[in-house]
Amino acid sequence: MPPVQSPARSATDDLRGEWAVLFTLAAVQFTSIVDFMIVMPLGPRLIGSLGIDTARFGWIVSSYTFAAGIAGLAGAAILDRVDRRTAFLVQYSGFVVGTLLCGLADGFVPLLAARIVTGAFGGVLGGQSLAIVGDLFPAERRGQATGTLMSAFAVASVAGVPAGIWMGNAWGWQAPFLVLAAASLPLLALAAWAIPPLASHVGDPGEPALVRLRDTLTHPDHRRAFSLVSVLMIGAFAVIPFISASYVANVGVSEERLPLVFVAGGLVTLLGSPVIGRLVDRCGALAVFRAIVPVSAAMMVVITHLPAVGVAVAALATAVLMLANTGRMVAAMAMINATVAPARRGGFMAANSSIQHVACGVGTALGGALVSGVPGEPLVGYDRAGWCGAAVTLASLWFAARLRPGPSGPPSTPIRSLAAAAEAEAAAGEGMASIEAE
Repeated sequence: MPPVQSPARSATDDLRGEWAVLFTLAAVQFTSIVDFMIVMPLGPRLIGSLGIDTARFGWIVSSYTFAAGIAGLAGAAILDRVDRRTAFLVQYSGFVVGTLLCGLADGFVPLLAARIVTGAFGGVLGGQSLAIVGDLFPAERRGQATGTLMSAFAVASVAGVPAGIWMGNAWGWQAPFLVLAAASLPLLALAAWAIPPLASHVGDPGEPALVRLRDTLTHPDHRRAFSLVSVLMIGAFAVIPFISASYVANVGVSEERLPLVFVAGGLVTLLGSPVIGRLVDRCGALAVFRAIVPVSAAMMVVITHLPAVGVAVAALATAVLMLANTGRMVAAMAMINATVAPARRGGFMAANSSIQHVACGVGTALGGALVSGVPGEPLVGYDRAGWCGAAVTLASLWFAARLRPGPSGPPSTPIRSLAAAAEAEAAAGEGMASIEAE
């Protein structure tokens, strides 16, 4: 009997599969971003409920970052040895467990331990999502895919964090974590269904982990990419952590109306990120990056020099800055993804996540050294932080120009190729079975 042929997949099937993966990755990003961001606005309630001081609260916040940094370095040594789908599911499972433990914590030590678990798994999810995008989407459509993925940050800013704050105020600080853990369970099942197996990158399993880590950190293409990401994070975080305080102290925005500023910025970013992604695919990532970076630098100067102008102007300035910062990251990650060999992409993205966390800390420390103020008084030195952040941001143009395309070879494994391979394998198996039957 002739082998039974599998029905051909249409372009619509391929598109649905790609959008299913993107939706899943973006939804996972949403939960991890909300989990990371929600701790800071819950600070007063946490301090009062747990009976801790601000120093211990600082440890609760920073423990996530430290754990993510260490996990990123460990992941750089091992993640390219396993199927990306398997690694992603393990990481998200650990994140769900850590988030649930945060909701069940009843004291400082249990919460600190839970934040360490959550950071160790959740802190590298973003890098693995980008690695999966790099594997599944060809270079000519990778910008739009990256822009769609990064829109999760905007959704988290507009909806996730405000909803979490409301839950914390209404039902206690544990409620947002419990709701996130419950919402993450169906996403875990969705990820297991939507993300295809991705193992073509798996290299020599006998290569020592430390050798793999050393090669990931010292490869010339990787060093250039790490430098670009570090400069972008340092420039941004010299300004971003102090925006809320400056708006209240210097610009005349009340604390009650402050969320409106960031909701406006999140909405603009949500609408603009996919558009910038399409521009990256159409015009080239470097060209878009060169166009957006000066806007980002200029808005840092504008925001750090705002007088008492009120909420409307503050919201407009914030929206432009958030869109510019997100847009430059969409273009930068599209360029960076193209410089990394597929066999190194998972480990590189894990190390990149670690370096981003460190760079954010350096930028915040730099801004903190320049800015000073006391409650009820205007911030002093924020203008210097703006000039410094803008200068570092403009320096990223030089680092971006030094990036080079990665080695030749298939840059991605599109979903339609994975489906075709599976169908060919199934047809071959059926053909062998028919021959044996005859």
